[in-house]
Amino acid sequence: MLAPSLRPLATIEHDGTVEGYASLFCEIDQARDMVMPGAFAQTLRTRGLRRIPMLFQHDPSEPIGVWLDLQEDFRGLRARGRLIPEVLRAREVLALVREGAIDGLSIGFRTVKGRVDPRTRVRKLEAIDLWEISIVTFPLLAGARVRAAGKSRPPTAVRERRRSQSNHP
Repeated sequence: MLAPSLRPLATIEHDGTVEGYASLFCEIDQARDMVMPGAFAQTLRTRGLRRIPMLFQHDPSEPIGVWLDLQEDFRGLRARGRLIPEVLRAREVLALVREGAIDGLSIGFRTVKGRVDPRTRVRKLEAIDLWEISIVTFPLLAGARVRAAGKSRPPTAVRERRRSQSNHP
């Protein structure tokens, strides 16, 4: 059994900068979808950052920030952006995340290429047209989370916990 990662998948810094994974590869979400490595490659090449909005709760009338960088890596779709402080909802979202009231990231997309595994009934998404990335209350993918910088463990506490875990079987 693999130990859980102590490093948060996403953070929100005090200046409103957001960084984390909007999607993770080869993990099944609550809709029984599994995003495969490379699924975002075409849309990231053709769409461009400014055409992938940062929304609140997938609501197109609630843009709250801009994405500064979106990249696929070995783990999933890594996203870095900034909440716009002049937008009232963005300030509210930042406060809610800092207090732990919301903590999810979620993607809005159209499937370009996918197939359902007949044995598991999991839909494997091989190509995705990414429409938006939202900060949400309930993400379909459990690992797509956001955390406020002030709520994470200090690095020394993480090191101490790792050290104590490695000394115990």
